[in-house]
Amino acid sequence: MFKKIVTLAVIISFIVNLNVKADEGMWLLTLLNRNYDEMKKAGFKLTPEDIYSINKSCMKDAIIQFGNGCTGSVISAEGLLITNHHCGYGQIQANSTLERNYLEEGFWAIRRKEELPNDGLTVKFLIRIEDVTAKILADVNNSMTEKERNQKIAEESNKISEESSRGTEYSSVVRSLFEGNSYYLFVYLIYKDVRLVGAPPSSIGKFGGDTDNWMWPRQTGDFCLFRIYTAPDGKPAEYALENVPLKAKNFLPVSLNGVKKEDFTMILGYPGSTNRYFSSFGVKQATDIINPAIVKIREAKLAILRETIDKSNALKIKYAAKYYRTSNYWKYFIGQTKGLNRLNVFGKRKELETQFQKWADENSDRKALYGSVIADMESANKALEQYNLVSMYFREATLRGPDGIAMAHATLSLYELLKKADTTSNVSNEFKSQIMEAISDVRKESEVYFKDFDLDTEKKLFSALFKMFYTDIKPEFHPDIFKSVAKDYKGDFNKFANAVFKKSIFSSEEKFNQFLTTTKLKKLTKDPLFLTMQSLLNNEKKLHDGNHADFEKLDKANRLFLDGLMKMQSNKLFYPNANGTMRLTYGKVLDYIPRDAVAYDYFTTLKGVMQKEDETDPDFDVPAKLKELYKKKDYGRYAQDGEIRVCFTTNNDITGGNSGSPVLNGNGELVGLAFDGNWEAMSGDIAFEPDIQRTIVCDIRYVLFIIDKFAGAQNLIKEITVK
Repeated sequence: MFKKIVTLAVIISFIVNLNVKADEGMWLLTLLNRNYDEMKKAGFKLTPEDIYSINKSCMKDAIIQFGNGCTGSVISAEGLLITNHHCGYGQIQANSTLERNYLEEGFWAIRRKEELPNDGLTVKFLIRIEDVTAKILADVNNSMTEKERNQKIAEESNKISEESSRGTEYSSVVRSLFEGNSYYLFVYLIYKDVRLVGAPPSSIGKFGGDTDNWMWPRQTGDFCLFRIYTAPDGKPAEYALENVPLKAKNFLPVSLNGVKKEDFTMILGYPGSTNRYFSSFGVKQATDIINPAIVKIREAKLAILRETIDKSNALKIKYAAKYYRTSNYWKYFIGQTKGLNRLNVFGKRKELETQFQKWADENSDRKALYGSVIADMESANKALEQYNLVSMYFREATLRGPDGIAMAHATLSLYELLKKADTTSNVSNEFKSQIMEAISDVRKESEVYFKDFDLDTEKKLFSALFKMFYTDIKPEFHPDIFKSVAKDYKGDFNKFANAVFKKSIFSSEEKFNQFLTTTKLKKLTKDPLFLTMQSLLNNEKKLHDGNHADFEKLDKANRLFLDGLMKMQSNKLFYPNANGTMRLTYGKVLDYIPRDAVAYDYFTTLKGVMQKEDETDPDFDVPAKLKELYKKKDYGRYAQDGEIRVCFTTNNDITGGNSGSPVLNGNGELVGLAFDGNWEAMSGDIAFEPDIQRTIVCDIRYVLFIIDKFAGAQNLIKEITVK
């Protein structure tokens, strides 16, 4: 009975009167018909079926998840795709050398044979979405423990996923929405041959650098181009010379009409994660404990990386992408903490929880189901406070700190196979094949690792970040390896780092390749870096398992809180938190006033690029060719009122993962690429503030201007459908 009540509550909450601002919400595509009237009023000129349909080609067929963390869109019949420069930055960097520095010079393939392969890069198309809530919760009831409930859901989810993709080329996954109150099946098709086609120099694609990151006004041409290739029969395939460009099922037309204030805009993409239903206790933990610690760790890492990058151009190429990835969310977490405090999000959530408790206590049935939810949230968050801090240090200071830990972690599957083979008297050919496949996978990982490896830098990162972990975390939560550092090295992490890398196979490509040739188990079991990684991993698992009951309590409280909240606010249309699945957000082009006496217009122009030029600051370097085009006003058909517009702002609701998402007008035409949010609204993943929250968009006309006039890549312009 409980499952029916929960499911019914979710359904009812969707079909009641709309009371959510159009600019807020990351909407599931299969439910857009419930937003249709509001979207039409705002300027939407299509139908929900034009965006999502399983019976005909539609807009979702032109949208891809790029790699594991961005969005892109197909813009030609031959698989040409566009995303942000910062999304393709790793691939641009990986293809760069001292002789051909595409980060500084840019890259443009005039002929197909010049397009560059990218090992490991994939793009993912959404095939269909199916509501499987009834199937998942069919055998779930309120008498179950949370562990029993989760086990039953996991079993049914795996069964549904396997059945939906069996005998097909598709991959499938069941994802939880609304904090475990509903479940949807997502079916995908993944392509593995994705080649770099075009990228402006970083002086355009990354103009403003760290200084302007998350800021407005902005003049960044944040785009790059790739192409999807398939086997000759059109099916997904690994890179091969005989592969051919994808025959696209759908692609986006490009509009030269631009946008004006109040114009309707919509964004399709893959937002990563939001916590819009976060409790006051979670907010407090973020602002007071977790965010400041992330900022501290990343500041230490950035200082070391800056020192490395300044040494030589070769090291700058090696560490450019790592520096950018670290810096991006270092600044984000600073802004998020300030935003949450400025907007008093903690106080607002506290007030909502007080209202919820009052509502729950008004009725005996409600009190029985929801009466302890707030108290359980509080106690579980308190119990998990120290674990969350340790876990964050594990991720930020070790797994994402020195690259050697992540590389050692990548050998775990091979280690398990070698360990099993070591205890097996008769190793089958099939098992030998598994080992060879694991060796091949590790070899590929190691090639990437050593390509951008500098021993001195890795030792400095290892020493500084491990010492920070050792100092900032209470001893009872330390991994066992720290006892050895205290005993054998007197707590000196510099000596520990030197000793580890002196003996480790992960310290040089020659040593590691020798290991792969012999693949002797004892090489790993005695390797000091591998043993350090194991100690860290075991510590994380031990602490996680020790807090299992509190995780279950918190999961249940979060689920029941949202279920009850949707009943309490029954006149409101709720949307699910972002979780890496495709969503649509709609809103309009807007300027904004962030504070007293400060007002921002909604667009920037090429004039602003020239005004920001600073020859002493690499963030504001301007290419000579761009200055020449500006001086001559050689803008072609891409100008508006005699100017080139570079960026504009909308109030669409996006987050990390939406980078590279197409920004579309009411006709479904591409008008820009989403690439950033504004500094004043960094609290947005937890609390959306419509008055100040803005999406920063690169105007598609600036993109075309750079491709056409700056790069001279008319071959690409001809391939794109321009309206």
